[in-house]
Amino acid sequence: MDKIFVFRNYTVEPLFKGMNCSFSGYDNISDIDDNADLYVWFYLLPIKNNIDALIQEVEDYHNRVEIILSILPKNKTKIFFTINSIDTINWENSNNELQCAINNYNEFIYSKSKEDNSIKIIDFTDFTSQYNIDSLIDWKYFYMSQIVINPKLAVPFNNWFKNKLNAILFLRKKCLVLDLDNTLWGGILGEDGISGIKLGNTYPGNIYLEFQNNIKLASQSGIILAVCSKNNEKDVFDLWDKHANIILKKDDFSVLKINWNNKADNIIEIANELNIGLDSMVFIDDNPSERALVKLMIPVIEVPEFPKKIYELNKFFKNVYNRYFQVYQLTNEDTKKTEQYKINAKRSDLKKKISFDDYIKSLETVVEVQDLDDINLNRISQMTNKTNQFNLTTKRYTSEDILSLKQEGAIIKCISVKDRFGDNGVTGLIILTPSKNKEEITIDTFLLSCRILGRGVEQTFLKYIINGLIDSEFKVLRSSYIKSNKNQQVESFYNKFGLEEIDSDNGVVNYKYLLSQKHNIDNKVKIINNER
Repeated sequence: MDKIFVFRNYTVEPLFKGMNCSFSGYDNISDIDDNADLYVWFYLLPIKNNIDALIQEVEDYHNRVEIILSILPKNKTKIFFTINSIDTINWENSNNELQCAINNYNEFIYSKSKEDNSIKIIDFTDFTSQYNIDSLIDWKYFYMSQIVINPKLAVPFNNWFKNKLNAILFLRKKCLVLDLDNTLWGGILGEDGISGIKLGNTYPGNIYLEFQNNIKLASQSGIILAVCSKNNEKDVFDLWDKHANIILKKDDFSVLKINWNNKADNIIEIANELNIGLDSMVFIDDNPSERALVKLMIPVIEVPEFPKKIYELNKFFKNVYNRYFQVYQLTNEDTKKTEQYKINAKRSDLKKKISFDDYIKSLETVVEVQDLDDINLNRISQMTNKTNQFNLTTKRYTSEDILSLKQEGAIIKCISVKDRFGDNGVTGLIILTPSKNKEEITIDTFLLSCRILGRGVEQTFLKYIINGLIDSEFKVLRSSYIKSNKNQQVESFYNKFGLEEIDSDNGVVNYKYLLSQKHNIDNKVKIINNER
C-alpha cells in the first residue's frame, strides 16, 4: 500500500489503523514526511462553541492550505477532506456566518482541485451523515485523548476511506452481472407472466423500478452490465418489448446469458466474451443457493448478500456501488463503455464466420497515435491502474506520476482505435524513458485494453514506435517483461519482434534490441499520426 502522510489537528490514528500512514503533530504543518506517496489533509472543525473563534480558525485554513501546496511535491497526490460542523452550539439561530465560512472554505479547496489535477477532494459529510451525533462522538475519548470521531467507527471509516482512495486511483470493478426474477423485478416471469410481475409505481414494484433506474444511471458511469438468469429467453425478450414500466432493456446489457445452465459457467462465459478478469465482476442474485454456488466455483468474484427485506434493496445497491464501483472522475471512455462492449460482441460474431485474415481486413481498423495532453491524461493514468492482461510491466501511475515522467524526459504516447463497427477510444499506451546520453531508450510501460486485443493493433503499435526510434538518435532499445498473476499471455510478446533476451530472474525478463532495421507494417491496420 502507498505510504500516506496525514495532516491533522486532532487524534485520528485509530481511523487509519492497518494503513501505511504517518501523521503530523497537532496543527503542525512544518514537519512533513518527504517520502510519502500521497498526502491527506484531514482537519476537523474544532469542538468549541465560540463562533467568532471558529470562523477565524476556518478562515486561517485557507492560508495553511496555500502554504502546504507550495511545499508539497507537485507530482504527488494531495487529498483534502471538506469540513463540516459536527457539534457546535449556534447561539443565535439567525446567524449563519459560521456555515458561510465553512462553505467558503470547501469551495476554496474545490477550486484548487480544478486548477491542479494532483488535488483530490473527499466530501466528509458523505461519512458523517450516516451517523447521529451520539454515534459520531464518544465524549470520554474526546476529553481523554482529543479523539473527535468515535474509535468505534474506525472500521467503517477505514473501509469508507479505502473505497474513496480506490476511486481516486481508478481501482474499480468493471462488470455488474444481474439475475432477473426477484432481482430486477418482483416475481417469477415464467410463472407470473408479464402482467403478473411486480414492477411499477406501487409497493413493492416501485422498489424494483427505482433499483432498475439506479442501475441504469450506474451504467452511464462506465459499468458494464450483463444478465445471468435461469429463464426462457423468449419470455424475457417479450417482457422487454411489452412491459410499460421496464427501464433496463436488452440494449442496456453487453452480454446476455438467459438459459438453464449452471450460473457459474455462464459467468465464466460472460468474462470470456468481454475479455475481462473474473475478479473484476460483481454478481447480484436474490437466490442464496445460486450465490453460494458462484462463490464456491469462482472465489475471486464479488457476491454481495442480497437484502432479506426488499425495501432495503436500494440502500443495498448504494452500498454495492460505493464499495465496488466508485469513480472520482469519469473519462470519455467510461461514458461509452457499454456501447463499446456491445460493438465488440458484433466483432466476435463476424470473427466466427470468416477467416482471421479476412476478419482483420474487414474491420478497417484505424490506429491514431497521440501525444500526452490534458484531455487524455486521466485516461492514461486509468489504463495503467486497470489494465492487467496485456500489460508488460504492470506499473501503476497516478496522473501526477505521468506528468512527472514527462517532465523527466519520458516519451508518452497513447493510441485511439476505431473500426467500421465503432470507436473504442483511447485504449493503448507506451511510455519510453531515454538514458542520459540519449543512446539508449527503455520501454517503461506497454499496454493495451483487453477489448482491442486480437486485431493486430498491438503489433502495429509497437512496430510504429520502433520504426520511429530508428529514425531518431537512439541506438539501443531496452525492455522488460515483469510477470504478474494476470499477464502471462504476453510472456513471449517481445520475442516475436526480434528483441534479444539478455537475462531473466524471479519473473523478470530483460530484452535488448539494436535499432537498425525497420519493421514492415501490415496494411490491414491503418496507422495515422496525430502527434505534435
